[in-house]
Amino acid sequence: MSSEHGLRLQQQQAGGQRGRSAGDKKSKRRGRRRETYSMYIYRVLKQVHPDIGISSKAMSIMNSFVNDVFERLAGEAAWLAQYSGRTTLTSREVQTAVCLLLPGELAKHAVSEGTKAVTKYTSSK
Repeated sequence: MSSEHGLRLQQQQAGGQRGRSAGDKKSKRRGRRRETYSMYIYRVLKQVHPDIGISSKAMSIMNSFVNDVFERLAGEAAWLAQYSGRTTLTSREVQTAVCLLLPGELAKHAVSEGTKAVTKYTSSK
């Protein structure tokens, strides 16, 4: 019998049981939750092409793309608000940022979709 095993026996007999009891299950440590746009990207994909899937690598690329565009738009909108001396981002700053960052027809579609989304939100309140 090793000295470590003997020490454990002495602790158990003395009532100083260490670790988990017999009924406890081993808990797995969870890392920090990762927030992604993958669920929303997948929903849009199914609306546009119901019969097409997407690989995890392609989903990762799309997620990076959405994060990049979001950071650019938020940064530009924040700069516009700061430049005009305001402390609140409104839909006006976001719309201007979209017009400045996205090219031509894409900006027009984004503005119309954004306007539609804001109208739907305000009517539901």
